[in-house]
Amino acid sequence: MLCNPFYTAYCTLPSKDRIALICALVGRQTPSFVVNDVAVALLHTTAVPQKWIRQVIALVPWGQEMTAERVSTLLETAAPPLPASITKKVRDALALGFYRTQTAVPVPAVLLTDDAAQSNLLTEEWALCWVHEGRHYKKLEPRLDYHRQCLATFRDAFWTFYRRLLAYREQPTAAEATALATAFDTLFGTPTGYAQLDHRAALTRAKKEHLLMVLRHPEIPLHNNPAELAVRQRVRKRDVSLAACTPEGLAAWDTFQTLVETAKKVGVNLTAYIRDRLTGHYALPSLASLIARQSVPVAQSRVA
Repeated sequence: MLCNPFYTAYCTLPSKDRIALICALVGRQTPSFVVNDVAVALLHTTAVPQKWIRQVIALVPWGQEMTAERVSTLLETAAPPLPASITKKVRDALALGFYRTQTAVPVPAVLLTDDAAQSNLLTEEWALCWVHEGRHYKKLEPRLDYHRQCLATFRDAFWTFYRRLLAYREQPTAAEATALATAFDTLFGTPTGYAQLDHRAALTRAKKEHLLMVLRHPEIPLHNNPAELAVRQRVRKRDVSLAACTPEGLAAWDTFQTLVETAKKVGVNLTAYIRDRLTGHYALPSLASLIARQSVPVAQSRVA
């Protein structure tokens, strides 16, 4: 499920791996694969050994757009054969090499998600949700009074820092960005004496670049709650109807829930919109044109 302030798009796919997410980003189309500079850079980023990178470059034609089947056939001829873990990384990198360089659909500059690993590398920059991060601390269950106090104090400081980030979004300055980066290190790098809390804080500190993406992009939110709320609509639909019986039915669910949620965001009466289209009058503007029109002032304000 993808969304921003102007639309919500549902796309149900068989899996949740990185290639499936690319399918969603390109509108349910099957992505192509290509070896290019972006793909090779991603192979290095994902720690694929140099010997396997050289083998992939030798096997797969440079810059040639290929199907998943063609890539699989080429990789199966590798001698020695690529380990399964390396093959997966190669397929992901080649799919991302295609997606991030194609021009048929826009590639977002920043993607805001929870910390699911498959969401990383889809775009140049990846922002993480602070609400999801806060839930990790809510799951801690200290037994000692001292540890409970440590956790309570830490959680107060966590949400105080979060409110500082909210204030920064309203009035971003270079000085405050520097101060917030320093405060982040202090909050998540200071030992508390509660080992589980300190371990959890160290994991959060390792995500600093992604959690503080708002310092570079104050226009993005600090959480992905709108996406979570949209997902609940699908859950309610599933609770009532259990499941779609056919792929066509599932696609219909995606289509109509996309229309319902997007119409709300752009201020369109969905009943009137569907009637207008079914009768062939086309008196109402398309949702796509409304999204483009309403997003222009926001884009201009960011430039200003």
